[in-house]
Amino acid sequence: MKAEETKAMARGQWGGILATLAPQLQPALERKGRHVPCPVHGGRDGFRVFKDVDETGGAVCNTCGVFADGFATLMWANGWDFSTALKAVAECLDGRAQRVPPRPSVVQRPESDDERLRQALNRVWSESVPLSNRSAEPARLYLARRGISVPPPEVLRFHPSLAYHDGDKVVGTFPAIIAMVSGAQGNPVTIHRTYLTTDGKKAPVESPKKLMSYPKNRKLVGGAIRLVDPGPVLAVAEGLETALAVMEGTGLPVWCAVNAYLLEHFEAPPEVRRVIVFADKDRPTAQHPGGHGQEAARRLVQRLWANGIKASAIVPAGEIPSGQKSLDWLDILNRDGAQAFPSLQSIDARVRKAA
Repeated sequence: MKAEETKAMARGQWGGILATLAPQLQPALERKGRHVPCPVHGGRDGFRVFKDVDETGGAVCNTCGVFADGFATLMWANGWDFSTALKAVAECLDGRAQRVPPRPSVVQRPESDDERLRQALNRVWSESVPLSNRSAEPARLYLARRGISVPPPEVLRFHPSLAYHDGDKVVGTFPAIIAMVSGAQGNPVTIHRTYLTTDGKKAPVESPKKLMSYPKNRKLVGGAIRLVDPGPVLAVAEGLETALAVMEGTGLPVWCAVNAYLLEHFEAPPEVRRVIVFADKDRPTAQHPGGHGQEAARRLVQRLWANGIKASAIVPAGEIPSGQKSLDWLDILNRDGAQAFPSLQSIDARVRKAA
């Protein structure tokens, strides 16, 4: 059975397929759209399947990334490659695997729910102020504590008291840095939040960095936090603070892709002719033996070249410190200073040497 045929047949049945092939997802499947512990790395409330999981099979983990369809979810949850996931789904649909529960009825998200999400996004944004505002001292302290001295872009804003949810329960309110996440076409999609304490530290919550839910007609994959206007050359990094560190170290325009999955699927705007990926150096895992950040950067570079855009990826030099999962460019800024960042000329020289 071909991939597209299998995907078409699975549509509307993904909930049952995932329950059969990845039973560790059952707690999330029983609470569609609500946060539960991640079945891969644990925690308390960092993972959820999408409300339309029966149609798409999609899920998201605040740490591991976004999984756009059932194949991606299975590959992540079970450590499979695509061919293994495709074969397992085909056998499940054929009845050669353990029986899939009957096809569930498709529950469309009511229009009022989408309107509620739009209103929530608009409300949070309208309640925010620039980081230069007197009340935004927690945000300025946080960035300073992280070792960032570059003036913060105007697209970063500050919310003085933002609710933090654990499922349906509000566990507290915290100051927060917020940033608009735009789609591939530049349209607003959602808001990225970094919850803080009043003295500029990460808030004492399970997941201090979260994306807000957004209406179903908005597409996040391909997008990014557009920190500055792009030029012919654009740098891309995963995390917000990492992107700011690259901006400080190189002086290049930089966009933040939020996580490794969105980095891999990033789409450059039409005016960009060259992309430089400042990748995280991640430890190998069963799901990502080459390191998630390195794998995502390599795939992005390959796709950009195939689309006629010059691209290259750079990972930080040095070993990942003991007890840490990764080494990123913010670590380099704090360890070695801005002089440790490569110039555009030195990047060109590396590319010519590798060619």
